[in-house]
Amino acid sequence: MPANPKYLTQSVWQRIAKITAAILGGYFVAISFHLALAAWFNRANVLMTMAFTGFILWVALMVLAFLAKSAWKIWAIYILLTLVFCLFIYLGQTYNTTAQ
Repeated sequence: MPANPKYLTQSVWQRIAKITAAILGGYFVAISFHLALAAWFNRANVLMTMAFTGFILWVALMVLAFLAKSAWKIWAIYILLTLVFCLFIYLGQTYNTTAQ
C-alpha cells in the first residue's frame, strides 16, 4: 500500500537535505557524542561500547531526521549538537588527565 502523497515531502531540496541530515548529520552527532564520552571516561571502554551503541544512536537519529518537518531545522540541531560535543571533547582533553 503506497504512502499518502500529502504526507510526503514535495520539495526536492528538502528531500535531499533530510537524506543527508539523516546519514551524515546523524553519523557526526553519534560519533562526536561517543568521542566526548571517551574524553571524560575510560577511553577503551567507551570505544568498545561505541561499536554497538553508536550504530543504535545513528539509526535513531536517522529516524528522527525523517520525522522532522523541516530539514533545515534538523540540520541546525545536528550541527549544534556536534559542536557542543566537540567542545566537550576539547574540554575533556584539556582538563581531564585521568581518562587514558
